[in-house]
Amino acid sequence: MKHILSIKNVRFAYGHDDVVRDFSLDVDEGSFTTLLGSSGCGKTTLLRLVSGFLEPDSGGIFIDGADQRGIEPNKRSVGMVFQDYALFPHLSVEKNIAYGLKIKKLSRAEIAEEVREVAANLGISDLLSRLPSELSGGQQQRVALARAVVLKPRILLMDEPLSSLDSLLRERVRTELKDIQRRLGITTLYVTHDQDEALSLSDKIAVIDSGVLQQCGSPKEVYFRPANRFVANFVGRANFIAVGGELSVVRPEWFSVAGLDGAGECGETLRGKIDSAEFLGGTTRLSVRTDSGDFVIADVPTLSCDGLESGSRVSLSVTRRVPLP
Repeated sequence: MKHILSIKNVRFAYGHDDVVRDFSLDVDEGSFTTLLGSSGCGKTTLLRLVSGFLEPDSGGIFIDGADQRGIEPNKRSVGMVFQDYALFPHLSVEKNIAYGLKIKKLSRAEIAEEVREVAANLGISDLLSRLPSELSGGQQQRVALARAVVLKPRILLMDEPLSSLDSLLRERVRTELKDIQRRLGITTLYVTHDQDEALSLSDKIAVIDSGVLQQCGSPKEVYFRPANRFVANFVGRANFIAVGGELSVVRPEWFSVAGLDGAGECGETLRGKIDSAEFLGGTTRLSVRTDSGDFVIADVPTLSCDGLESGSRVSLSVTRRVPLP
């Protein structure tokens, strides 16, 4: 598959503080790639480097094979959706979407046609006459997306666009966002600190810590085969268990409740006392202090642990584990 964006050995520092260090990443055409990491890890800086608002101290940014050094942001084939959407409050939805097309000096007829087309694709045709203040958070997100997409960028950059939405709306909007991205086929580079967003939206996830790429792969690769302890701990919950001198990752859902003499599918069983049992509906989260002194979290079907509570003895079978490199 063609790489539409290549970030090659990029370094960037604010003063003497390295924010991005020897960072390399290829983004496939039409893909949804997420930069995932905690606040301050360098992911937004990388987005600003790709957009042209910052220039790398070393290394290069390439779009369709062309070095972007020295090319101004408005001359790069990228569209940006900001965290706060940055809609013009005094302009209607239609005029917000049309703003970039006016800067490009398209004719009135061309602008009207482009706005109608993108509004129809994003399901906001009935909102064109409204002001941003009259829109819900999800509607504002679509308008911001439309304003970027109408310029037909080669790459769409999105900087935590769902962070201001409440949890229920965020889940619905992220489903819509992925559907829109697939229908439009636009290459997307997305920044978030939310692991659920990254896992549900992405074709590829780049996990970053302190400006360094820790692992890049599909959501399943990153979750089921973490490259190191940081990735295992950052992407989902993780227990770290030493078996035969080998440190392994065991996700909370990779346990099951066993009989006291039972053995897990991996041949391991942990026995201990429950510190707490948190009812989560279909599952119950058990916090267990094992007989060896370790502390583990197990998410097990509620029906399988009926009667277990704080202070109960429990035997946990390890159904899956992944050795760390």
